[in-house]
Amino acid sequence: MTDDEIVEAVRTRVADRDLPPPATPEDVTAVERAVGRPMPQLLRRLYLEVANGGFGVWECLSLTDTGNWFSEERDMIEAHRLFSAMDDSDIPATPEGVVPLMDRGCCMWTMIDFSTPEGRVWDWDANDCCVLVPTTLALARWLTGWLEGWTVPGPYSRFRIHADGCPDRQPSVSS
Repeated sequence: MTDDEIVEAVRTRVADRDLPPPATPEDVTAVERAVGRPMPQLLRRLYLEVANGGFGVWECLSLTDTGNWFSEERDMIEAHRLFSAMDDSDIPATPEGVVPLMDRGCCMWTMIDFSTPEGRVWDWDANDCCVLVPTTLALARWLTGWLEGWTVPGPYSRFRIHADGCPDRQPSVSS
C-alpha cells in the first residue's frame, strides 16, 4: 500500500471512533523538538490528516493533551520523557529517537523510531526479560497488518529481533 492508501484506509477504519480532530503542524513540531528528531513522514500525515491520537491497532497516543484517554500519560511528550528518563538498571531507558506510540496495557507498548525514515516499530514488553527490542516491522507494514488483520494488539513475539544473548530469543519473521 502507498502512504496515500494507508492514510485513507486508516481514516475509513476509524471513522466510527470518537477521535480528537487532527493535530496542528505546531503540535508535530513540539513533539519533534522534544524528541530531537523529525517524525516519520507517514506518522506525521496520520496525525495531521486523520486525528490527534486514537487511531491504530489499539489507540495511538495524542501529541497533545486532548482530554481523551489513550494512555496513563496525557500525551506523547510526557510518555517520551518517562521512557527516556528510566534509570533502573534492569530496565534501560529507550534509545535516542525511540518514542512511545501505543499503550497496549499489561506493561506492553508499541514504540516508533523517529531516527529511521520508515519509522521502525519497537516492542516494549516488561513481561519479556529483554524488555525493549526492535521488530521486523516498519510503520507502514505494521499499519497494513492491522488493516489486513494479521497485526494484533500484541504481544509481538514473532516480530521481535532479540539480541544474541537474550534468553527469550526466538526466530523472528518478516511480514
